Amino acid sequence: MTEKWDASAFKARVDTVLRGFVGAEANRLADIDAELAPVAEQLESAVAEGKRLRAAFCYWGWRAAGQPDSEAMVRAAASMELVHAAAIVHDDLIDDSPLRHGRPTAHLALRSAVAHRPGAARGARSLAMLVGDLLMSLAGQLFATSGLPAAYLGQARPLWGTLARELIAGECLEILHTAGPPDTAASLKVIRYKTAKYTVEHPLLIGGVLAGAGDDLCSGYRAYGLPLGEAFQLRDDLLGLFGEERVTGKANGDDVRGHRPTALLAEAWRLAGDAQRERMRELLGRPDPDGEGVHELRELMRRLKAPDRVEAMITERVDEALAALHALPLPAAAGTALCALAHSVTHRHY
Repeated sequence: MTEKWDASAFKARVDTVLRGFVGAEANRLADIDAELAPVAEQLESAVAEGKRLRAAFCYWGWRAAGQPDSEAMVRAAASMELVHAAAIVHDDLIDDSPLRHGRPTAHLALRSAVAHRPGAARGARSLAMLVGDLLMSLAGQLFATSGLPAAYLGQARPLWGTLARELIAGECLEILHTAGPPDTAASLKVIRYKTAKYTVEHPLLIGGVLAGAGDDLCSGYRAYGLPLGEAFQLRDDLLGLFGEERVTGKANGDDVRGHRPTALLAEAWRLAGDAQRERMRELLGRPDPDGEGVHELRELMRRLKAPDRVEAMITERVDEALAALHALPLPAAAGTALCALAHSVTHRHY
């Protein structure tokens, strides 16, 4: 890999690792019994698509600490994508989301495997849960067998416990706050723990600790990673309601139908008057087969300028992240790559 950051080339390297590793594991699973073939297929489907951002942050956490390019490090970084795949399967299951990357989510795709049995929907959800569990296990396996020295891996192992604990804490907080009173501070806490940390901060720190980064550099990674991770999810919130479904590959308005505690909803609530809040109560969380409720709520939020407020929150966080980045004494290639990543994760359409 050249010193110039080529996101497409890096993605191709990670894709190759994931296809080979997960494909082999899926074959081993299917070899146990032919009936496991649909489950094995969902393992591979879970990693078939993705921007590979988490792997990129992990890789550049390593490079920014002065380490050279390494195939073993690319394998270790690819394990972050298996964490993400596991989180997505579980999140889609919890949220009952129908689409991911324009395809049926695991708990819907697996219905065909149990269609001839009573309680097919429940059985498919159980299978999807186990797919997510196995993906998280495989993440640890890929990391441990990446080829990096055992002493390096041992230094980073405690961060895996932190990553898992905080990711689950964020998911739990989202469930606990769903359909509750909209509150921006509470929504931002959900974002921080459910997405921001495992998307940017923890991959960076794991890459850095693998490379032997000191306390000052790790503090700089946190100062860059946390606000950038929050900006990433705030962009997702906007795309979830205002994005084009054919581009995002997700069902538009899922957050509204599920009355989830997004910062977008919380800001709209804060800006709304009594009559507008009452209408929002009527629209949130109700069945909306024709999409009229989602359309009305979208227009109400526009009138309140809630999307503008969230855009401002994104800009504030990107500026904070870049200021922290520019304060770090990094190799030129790493600084350029991390700056480019900051823009790519927040200026996107899917």
